[in-house]
Amino acid sequence: MATGFADSAEVISAIDALAKEKKINKEVLYSKIESALVSAYKRSFGKTDNVRAVIDRTTGQIEVLAHKNIVENVVDPAAEISLTDVRANYPALSMYGIGDVIEVPTMPSQFGRIAAQTTKQVIVQHIREAERGVIYDEYIEKENEILTAIVQRVENGRAYVELGRTEGVLEQAQQMPGEEIKVGDRLKVYVLEVSRQNRGPQVMVSRTHPGLVKRLFEIEVPEIRSGVVQIKSIAREAGFRTKMAVFSTDSNIDPVGACVGPRGMRVENVVNELKTEKIDIVKWSSDPKEYIASALSPARVHSVFVADKEKSSRVVVPDNQLSLAIGKEGQNARLAAKLTGWKIDIKSLSQMNEALAKQAEEAAQAEAEKPEAAEGEQENA
Repeated sequence: MATGFADSAEVISAIDALAKEKKINKEVLYSKIESALVSAYKRSFGKTDNVRAVIDRTTGQIEVLAHKNIVENVVDPAAEISLTDVRANYPALSMYGIGDVIEVPTMPSQFGRIAAQTTKQVIVQHIREAERGVIYDEYIEKENEILTAIVQRVENGRAYVELGRTEGVLEQAQQMPGEEIKVGDRLKVYVLEVSRQNRGPQVMVSRTHPGLVKRLFEIEVPEIRSGVVQIKSIAREAGFRTKMAVFSTDSNIDPVGACVGPRGMRVENVVNELKTEKIDIVKWSSDPKEYIASALSPARVHSVFVADKEKSSRVVVPDNQLSLAIGKEGQNARLAAKLTGWKIDIKSLSQMNEALAKQAEEAAQAEAEKPEAAEGEQENA
């Protein structure tokens, strides 16, 4: 006896639509609904070891079938059926006799409403899961990109931002020092990580990552987008200063000038987004001496000495450039070292001359002591 329920056609339509729109395997969905129906049956009527649910793939009708032993006298109706009942109600199974096991419909009339509710719950759950999956797939492709975010709320220093179809989290550690974030603010954020969570994808964003500066310049500078100008390295102390090394594949295009833009408009747009963070744009070079000298901009460099094996350098600057080369609290030198990947020791010209004079004096003294030592050895002999 097949027992359907009022929404049978709607079930088929819903499953077909879900499979098409959300790209879900229909058989997987049918199997999950059938498993959920068995669980619902157990909660309502107890024993289910011998029970399975079947949904007709064409009509949407539901059957709950039970394996039952054919007996003369029924003791356990959930697991047994009388031979008389089989012959009276299931003529197609009349060839079976006492001791045989048959599968017969066992769906109480009151289970129709429960079956409908259970089916709807499973379908709704899968719609939500499918939507979460679609959103995850959309935003995982946006990792390492920038998005425009609108601040929705701020709780305990953490900002929650709207990113379109989902919400992003801007941790306090990823916020720029001194930047006051308020509800309703529109911000450019860098997508750090997208992960799956029970309630949907979690998108972690940043305002401090060097990648934010890189993506902002890609937006502002057509030569970067086309690949003619390349960003070779970025060193950033968010909220204070960024150094960026650029290179041009076309000798006719100045990479620094391209990034600065006409009347400085391109770099100014980036600075405005970063709340007046200072940006030094320097020309990258394969020659470490040239690269290190450029990286210490805006200071002027007198000379650079490098030790390739240790990847360390000594930089000599005019006396009046020493404090500028080192920077406030060592920031300029620190960022230059991070940008180039070289250790940088900075000396003023007078300090270098003093050091060289001292070395010459010590060398001369050592040379003068050699004859005295030789005479002493001869006397002892």
